Amino acid sequence: MCLTGVDYFSTLGYQPGIAALAAGTVAPVATLVLVALTLFGALPVYRLVARESPRGEGSIAMLQRLLPRWGGKLLVLVLLGFAATDFLITMTLSAADATAHFVENPLIPKGFSHYTILITLIFLGLLAAIFLRGFAEAIMVAVVLVGVYLALNLVVVIDGIIGIARAGHLVVDWQHAMTAEHGSPWMIIALALLVFPKLALGLSGFETGVSVMPQIKGSPDDDPAYPKTRIIGARKLLTTAALIMSAFLIASSIICTVLIPEDEFKSGGHANGRALAYLAHERLGAGFGSVYDISTILILWFAGASAMAGLLNLVPRFLPKFGMAPEWARAVRPLVLVFALLAFCVTIYFRASVDAQGAAYATGVLVLMTSASVAATLSARRRHHRGMAIGFAVITLVFIYTTIANIIERPEGVQVASFFIALIIIVSLASRVNRSFELRSTGVTFDETAREILSEAAKTGSIQIVTHDCDDLSLREYQQKELQQRAESHIPASEEIVFLEVNVKDSSEFKTDIVVHGRVRDGVYRILWVNSAAVPNTIAAVLLAIRDEFGVIPNVYFEWSEGNPITNLLKFLFFGVGEVAVTTREVLRRAETDLDRRPFVHIG
Repeated sequence: MCLTGVDYFSTLGYQPGIAALAAGTVAPVATLVLVALTLFGALPVYRLVARESPRGEGSIAMLQRLLPRWGGKLLVLVLLGFAATDFLITMTLSAADATAHFVENPLIPKGFSHYTILITLIFLGLLAAIFLRGFAEAIMVAVVLVGVYLALNLVVVIDGIIGIARAGHLVVDWQHAMTAEHGSPWMIIALALLVFPKLALGLSGFETGVSVMPQIKGSPDDDPAYPKTRIIGARKLLTTAALIMSAFLIASSIICTVLIPEDEFKSGGHANGRALAYLAHERLGAGFGSVYDISTILILWFAGASAMAGLLNLVPRFLPKFGMAPEWARAVRPLVLVFALLAFCVTIYFRASVDAQGAAYATGVLVLMTSASVAATLSARRRHHRGMAIGFAVITLVFIYTTIANIIERPEGVQVASFFIALIIIVSLASRVNRSFELRSTGVTFDETAREILSEAAKTGSIQIVTHDCDDLSLREYQQKELQQRAESHIPASEEIVFLEVNVKDSSEFKTDIVVHGRVRDGVYRILWVNSAAVPNTIAAVLLAIRDEFGVIPNVYFEWSEGNPITNLLKFLFFGVGEVAVTTREVLRRAETDLDRRPFVHIG
């Protein structure tokens, strides 16, 4: 919970100030709307997401399962772009706000305000260093920081409530100001509904809450497909964090709106982006205020830890599996370095400005929450829970409204997200092309019939494999194919021909587990058939497996493919077919460098 909380709870460092600046005297009412959306919208959605994706893939995996083939893959890439926006901006914005708290502290010399970019980069570098050391250390740091930070915030909130109780006129003055400014209670509620999308940063912890699920201990007795203990733990985590945050959001919004002059929230004011820190200094003295500042700086700095954990969980689960990232992307330390470098670039681009990054952060958060709501709605509908589906559909509409309102208000958020989406798609497709000539199999196994066919063929000291298109499976086609190959490739009549057929089920998949099935047609034609994602790679993998298992280097026979070579290459890259013969030979060349052990490829 604390690993999630360094992101979620750290928004208290700037959320009350954002609420007061956006909504003015109506900020507490708008915050109540936000809390209602938290407890009755986001929380139920993500409790369901936790059940549906117990390995931490989140709503991205849920939606990917609903869209087959390349549609699902492209949706994942787009959502990963928004996730990257959310998590990377979490790192950079929080580090920038930690810098703002540092340079605004009255004990810090004013000259440090000229080095905000450098200080922010140092914070990000220290964060990366902790993850390079180890994940367990990051979790322990999060526990300490969150515990201290919540305790200090509790002191500030209680002091503020006591101050308001002792000076009852402050509440009356606030109520009069709100009524005089906005009129009837209905107008106040309407305004709160209109402005609450600007407070969306207060919802930032749910996606990271799901992404850290792999860190929750399960039970050895649990079903791996449905680890009940881990799911229960994740739901407790989300519920506890939401309740704690909701209480702090309401209390902090009230005390900040009532106790802090409105001008202090504006740009250049002492409460801008640090409202609770302002109260800590003003009401509890410079000593306590400085301790509060240190705690806030540390938790904001470390807020990127949950975001880093989310990225380290999401990227290895999707991109390498799709062939859209190199295999080293499954390792933690190289990814930490990549994400740290990206965070440096984002910080320099935005010049470590909290306000400039706020729109991108909110856009990433809201799009992911909208996708989670859509996934929850579809999941409930698939399970025939009509009432639940209707409820989730209403929540989805609320998140769609919130997202659109945020985009209209600050369109630069979509621009930043579009950059990350384009970057991920370009890099992913380039990696897919670069890795397309790998074997792309997680393993090759032969069923009993296939093993009998190959064992019989291997007795002659050679195995003759003839590739066959799955479009025509008639006996006449097998007969003509055999006669043609024996004539063109001079296969002796004494040597048995084994046909190999590859059926492409989903070309968008990258690595598949290959199971070779055998069958005999009309007592004469011996056939091996396989379901996979790409024809050439599968043929190459099967040939190498035959060599290793039956001790004979096989011969494989192809016909030239018709059509434009470039068109055939594109068909191979995206549909797993195309120039099969040449591509199979290239896959074999890369997989086996020893010429004496490489299967023989014949093209007629």
